[in-house]
Amino acid sequence: MAEQAPAQGATLDVAKFLEAQRFSKYHLQLLILCSLVTFFDGQDFSALAYALPYLRDDMGLTDEMTGYVSSAAFAGQMIGSLFGSYLGDIFGRRPVIIACTIGSAVLTTAVGFAGTPEQLIVLRFVSGLAIGGLLAPIWALSIESMPKAMRATSVTIIMMGFSFGAASAAPIANWTAPHFGWEGIFWVCGAMTGAFALILLFLLPESARWMVAKGKPAPMIVPMLSRFNPGFEAQAYERFHLSDERNVAISDYGELPSVLREVVKFFMRMRELFSGGLLFVTLFIWAAYFFSSFAIYLKSAYGVIFMENLGIARTDAAWLASFGAIVGALGGVALLAMTEKRGPGWIVLAPLIGIPFISLVGLGYVLAGPAFIPVLLIGAIMVGAGHAAVISITSIYYPSSIRAFGGGWASFMAKFAAVMAPIYGSQFLAGRAAAMEGYMFTVGCLAGIIVCILALAFFAGRLNRRSGDEIAAKAGEAAPAE
Repeated sequence: MAEQAPAQGATLDVAKFLEAQRFSKYHLQLLILCSLVTFFDGQDFSALAYALPYLRDDMGLTDEMTGYVSSAAFAGQMIGSLFGSYLGDIFGRRPVIIACTIGSAVLTTAVGFAGTPEQLIVLRFVSGLAIGGLLAPIWALSIESMPKAMRATSVTIIMMGFSFGAASAAPIANWTAPHFGWEGIFWVCGAMTGAFALILLFLLPESARWMVAKGKPAPMIVPMLSRFNPGFEAQAYERFHLSDERNVAISDYGELPSVLREVVKFFMRMRELFSGGLLFVTLFIWAAYFFSSFAIYLKSAYGVIFMENLGIARTDAAWLASFGAIVGALGGVALLAMTEKRGPGWIVLAPLIGIPFISLVGLGYVLAGPAFIPVLLIGAIMVGAGHAAVISITSIYYPSSIRAFGGGWASFMAKFAAVMAPIYGSQFLAGRAAAMEGYMFTVGCLAGIIVCILALAFFAGRLNRRSGDEIAAKAGEAAPAE
């Protein structure tokens, strides 16, 4: 029987509409576009890791200064993640993502003109603001656009783009540095990101869920919904709502001065991250992401140098780091295929497998012979797969009106770890024994992930049951009396 046409002026439950949509060509296009955003973001971010060995030779960087240079971008990302996520919830996902991509292109190119370590630190910090500012909005756009069964997996696929982009900096460095020096690495990465930013201006959509949550007018919402199903008569609806989310009302505080008003609204949004059963969920997301980020960014900043200190040639180490990042990202997608339906607790598989392999290197049992490279790679892959899986759950538990903000705070905690990792990790640069200590420190981070994810799985289950009960009660109240 043909579907009955809606009455003119009817109300549409956008949550049910989006859940009813099968994965379509539009979903695929959006997923590819979001993945390309993170691809170039990862490329710009990781350019320094592959330029660093050349920079140490060219500028004579001490181990301490190497730590500060590496941490500068992380510090910028840490601050940028808060501002980008906050603005993404206020002004929308699209404008923030585009602005940050353009900023990343310009500022990454500028890093190639640094003449001193101090200039390098400043430019990497400023470029980190743009690089960090777009991640939470792009996560939110994906989660709010994909079918429910693919929300977490879509984030992992998108961040696989980040890993591929990070890995692509290795061949760029190997091909560019011999001809143009370390500067050429940043020039090439910045130019590629700039070309992609022009494409975003024409193709990147806005989140329909965000527009509904913010009460945007129907003429703005209808075109976005029509992209999911061109045959759907969305224009017949005048009102839209989300039945699967609690309402988050942030007062305008119009009686306060403008600056103070924004500060108060910022903290009111912050309070929402801990309300409605989110208290422990938010805390354990932060803790898990902190430990995972410490491990991944220690590897990202110094993985090539660690491998050099263990006797692997520099270019070979760069290729191994690149390969490990790619396979780790793919492993994260495979892991999410299990956790999407079975819960976040399955994420612990990656660190559980990774701990014994990394320990073999850190304790010195496997530092030569045919098993050395495979053991190194398996450990690196498990670190990457676990990190990709942790990222996928940082935003899925929050309502649309504060989703980017929730993801931004998780990213803030991650970047705090990322700032500390190169500074603290600089003590592991002085030779073979120090590199082994760095691998054992990574083992401790993986153990922290296991504890936090298991606790998160428990409290997330309670939150899901509570949310289901509230939605059922709301539906019962809305049902007409017989």
